Amino acid sequence: MADRSVDWWVMSEDLPDPENRITLGADGRIVVHWKPNNLVAHKKLIGAARYMMEEAGYPIVLVERMGIATNSHQCGTLRFGEDPATSVLDPFCRTHEIDNLYVVDSSFFPSSAATNPALTIAAQALRVADHLMD
Repeated sequence: MADRSVDWWVMSEDLPDPENRITLGADGRIVVHWKPNNLVAHKKLIGAARYMMEEAGYPIVLVERMGIATNSHQCGTLRFGEDPATSVLDPFCRTHEIDNLYVVDSSFFPSSAATNPALTIAAQALRVADHLMD
């Protein structure tokens, strides 16, 4: 069966949620607080993918929902903005509290639109670098 099967990765994303976050536990270990959301849209996407696979002639379509163990494109653990009371980073990704600390990974993204954020991270790093050169 494996010789005649095809794996497809159909991905949607969780919407921004202030309760979904990364913290440190009392013992210093990283704790991921995550509750999936946007499940109605995800189920519709899976239904459409299943339909397309069946229409393409695949008689058996199996679906496995992945959980937090597949969080390779996690985004959104830091907010950016002008107000230090409601954000960690300014619009150029500099922390409000430490003048020479900039964060240019995907943590400041509100979303990744369920796509690989690597090129956006690179573009943001170049934008911040240009800002630092001024």
